[in-house]
Amino acid sequence: MAIQKEIWEDHIEGNLFKNNEFLLASTDAGQYVLKGKVVHIPQAGATPNIVKNRTSLPATVVQRTDTDITYTLDEYTTDPILIPNADLFELSYNKRESVLSEYEASLRKTIADNVLVDWAPTAGTGLIVRTTGVPTASTLAGTTGNRAKFTVNDLKGAQLQLNKQNVPMEGRYALISADMFQQLTDDMSATQYRDFSAAYDVKDGILGRLFGFNIMMRSGVVTYDNGRSLSVNAYGATTNPTDNDGVLCWQISAVERAVGQIRFYEHIGDPTYYGDVYSVSVRMGARIRRHDAMGIVAIVQAAA
Repeated sequence: MAIQKEIWEDHIEGNLFKNNEFLLASTDAGQYVLKGKVVHIPQAGATPNIVKNRTSLPATVVQRTDTDITYTLDEYTTDPILIPNADLFELSYNKRESVLSEYEASLRKTIADNVLVDWAPTAGTGLIVRTTGVPTASTLAGTTGNRAKFTVNDLKGAQLQLNKQNVPMEGRYALISADMFQQLTDDMSATQYRDFSAAYDVKDGILGRLFGFNIMMRSGVVTYDNGRSLSVNAYGATTNPTDNDGVLCWQISAVERAVGQIRFYEHIGDPTYYGDVYSVSVRMGARIRRHDAMGIVAIVQAAA
């Protein structure tokens, strides 16, 4: 019997952020998606000038110039998977559902990895602070040498940068890799750790709260090269020995995500493969919302 494609498409959409709850800590631009492929957002121009106790009349008439932000959603497609007809009858479990669930999990992880790269600022387009802790051997696979540990004061430094930008205190998040999260908690005092843990919320993926940030953890976040521009490494890029692990700190209105068209494909009873063939495609995009990257800070390891 053929799979109900609409049910699977709804299932994929409903579980797209599962185990990647940090994606929900962003502005949803889905309402601006056109034909499932392109995001089109009207962008308001400069705010009006305010004069206190105006004495010069007539006031100068100005016209607000609005612009449009348009970007194409990336398309993520799975390799087609074959499930031989014999397997449907001979296996004691439903292999079709098992295989497709694994595909769905892999799709979620790949999309999340790419979104983080889209959100990550670079030295030329945003704020980056470096870690300042004692030297420790690099834990990032494929790298060599020592790095300065991630400390409580480094996170406090990211808070300072957002405070100086007048970024709202509400809705701030910090996403930390597993290794750097371990370094952070090791650096906490007993009192800090107790207060930090009081905000634990497993449902939303929040492990604690520190300096106004809802702390979230993931096996990996983003990595940066060690060049003068401190560029974020592209998804799937080969690791260089001098690369550095990174933490992303942002306010919810500083970044956005947009989910577009989701398609589930099937070919039942394919005569050339003697089985059923399935594949999935998802369109999704993400970006830093402001051209000046205000509201997001990266904490990048420093060589030590």
